[in-house]
Amino acid sequence: MRNPILGIILCLIITSCGVRKSADIEYLQKVQANSENTPSLNVFSPKKSKYQNTPVLLFVHGGNWNSGKKELYDFYGKNFAKKGITTVVVGYTLSPEADYKVMTTQVAEAIKWTQENITEYKGDPKKLFLTGHSAGGHLIALATMNEEYGIEPSSISGIILNDAAGLDMHHYLQQYPPTTTDNYLSTWSDDPEVWKKASPIFYVSENTPEIMMYVGEKTYSSIEVANKRFLEAIKPFQPDLEPILLDKKHIPMMTQFIWPWNNRYQEMIRFMSDN
Repeated sequence: MRNPILGIILCLIITSCGVRKSADIEYLQKVQANSENTPSLNVFSPKKSKYQNTPVLLFVHGGNWNSGKKELYDFYGKNFAKKGITTVVVGYTLSPEADYKVMTTQVAEAIKWTQENITEYKGDPKKLFLTGHSAGGHLIALATMNEEYGIEPSSISGIILNDAAGLDMHHYLQQYPPTTTDNYLSTWSDDPEVWKKASPIFYVSENTPEIMMYVGEKTYSSIEVANKRFLEAIKPFQPDLEPILLDKKHIPMMTQFIWPWNNRYQEMIRFMSDN
């Protein structure tokens, strides 16, 4: 297509058809003390009557834990819903208003809300998959793998990490101690024990849900290193896991999903069908 802007508009028009969006649903049982606003989520469900008890995909966006908003990812929810996947796009409180633990707690609450309510949107809570890009990958992994957040790993059918950041913050912050830049000091503190608690790599176990990993071959070196370390840690429990490497930088790892014909959709749906 010669005009990329026209192509994007056409994609958005096409994928909007046949999809019902339920917007700004508050999911917290109680507002966290240091949250300025109550976060909410959007649900995208297929309209066609043939779609009932569909698999569910819960998505958490990235943004370095200090930026981003769920409204930017309507294309993601619509594209998956058009393909018969009920999709939940989660918003959460960002740094400096929230630290990593508040964010993770909110994501865990969004997961619990989905498990309890998604049948109202044609979804099957027993077929719940989690996915996140960048910081979002960190948050879904930590919320699921650290029992402190109250998610039963067996209730999650699978986790799809898309160029996930923060999988080993302990290792990263030992090399680059947090400062006020990017609000990292308020996000992670200056305590190495906190960094360890914030790192999903320390919670891998035989109970970890089946994982699918995308990693950009041109991504940030810190993400490349952390994903390699995470893969090494989880290999004893999931020996067949191999990351899918794509010839992309970090942001295009997410923006590729604007195109509803992108091969990632069928790869992810295949993973969901197999688990």
